[in-house]
Amino acid sequence: MTKTALAHDICVCGAGPAGLAAALAVAAKGLAVTVLGQALPGAATTAAEPDTRTTAILGDGVTLLENISVWGALAGVSAPIAAIRVIDDRGGLLTAPEVLFQAGELDLPAFGYNVPNSALRAALLAAAERHPRITLVATEGVVQIVAGADNVTLKTTENTSFATRLLIAADGRSSLAPRAAGIAMRTWTYDQFAIAASFGHSAAHDGISTELHRRPGPLTTVPLPDGADGARSGLVWVETPDEARRLMALDDEAFGGVLQRRLKGLLGDLRGVGRRATFPLGGAMATSVASHRIVLAGEAGHVLPPIGAQGLNLGLRDAAAIADAVAGCADGDPGGPDVMGTYARARASDLVSREIGIDLLNRSLLVDFLPVQAMRGLGLHALANSRTLRRAAMRAGLRGPGEVPTLMRRLAKTAGDVR
Repeated sequence: MTKTALAHDICVCGAGPAGLAAALAVAAKGLAVTVLGQALPGAATTAAEPDTRTTAILGDGVTLLENISVWGALAGVSAPIAAIRVIDDRGGLLTAPEVLFQAGELDLPAFGYNVPNSALRAALLAAAERHPRITLVATEGVVQIVAGADNVTLKTTENTSFATRLLIAADGRSSLAPRAAGIAMRTWTYDQFAIAASFGHSAAHDGISTELHRRPGPLTTVPLPDGADGARSGLVWVETPDEARRLMALDDEAFGGVLQRRLKGLLGDLRGVGRRATFPLGGAMATSVASHRIVLAGEAGHVLPPIGAQGLNLGLRDAAAIADAVAGCADGDPGGPDVMGTYARARASDLVSREIGIDLLNRSLLVDFLPVQAMRGLGLHALANSRTLRRAAMRAGLRGPGEVPTLMRRLAKTAGDVR
């Protein structure tokens, strides 16, 4: 028999970083919210390997985490990204100059911070647990979503039913929410795999993230806090599927040797390669992020390749935009047409521009068509030689088009419901 729970004004489906950030952002606006998700207190747990990955969180995302009382637990375990170095390593006829983007050119101490995923989720969960306006409900999964005129009904694996006036779907790329809302998803794939890992090195990274633009795809290193054995960096290495499989089959020493050759000594001698993970590259984009009392956040609405540090940063902007839309609704209905329209408009241009930009960059590395490479090289030449262009490119990379959501602005300590 189905167990019916009390109705809720706002529910978040998904207890990952995007879902917890959305819940905390909405709660910071003075609204009550219920979070349904796995790995919450009371959920059945299974043994799993620790998440050793990291995420580069850019400036506005850090501000959001400060305003929802999360960043204090992360600052000491995160590494600042003070500069981004782009190196043309395609080996073609036209080689572009190295470009160094420095946060100091924008009078910033850092573009953002590289944050351990496990610490990020732990800090978000701790903030949600202590927030008086957030209720956490453990479930092994949501198996049914039905959108109606006045509410959205969810049914969980445990056969419990929830009714909510607004559903914030943040439960990842396999979410049932887009279909329930009548939202189509465009998907695409690349003939590429990415390898993610961490490693130690003898030379200091100096807070510099390095992107080597290679024919198979970019190879990116991102600063990590120093470990017991010295400097460390995170790695996202894009390769052809066959080469990725070959690299994954190597032992740590052999893998580190190949990586050191690819990096051409930029970080000195490598050591201490961490656990490696690999995944195919592809993308997905919802044709809309709001419909029928359902809004999509994080990978429930958009999946982009791990290029340019846009994945979770887009999810954090989703969270802040949802909070503004709900807090500003004129009729008091958190799932009404006013909220749907406001959120959809707030996110449209940002999501489209990021999709196009990342896709063009990735595909430009894969083709040898000389005019394409000439245009790419001219662009890097211009950036290397023009401070004005570099500053414009850095601003565009850090902040999406349109108005900055309220919780991504620096707020006074006494600001209303921000804790």
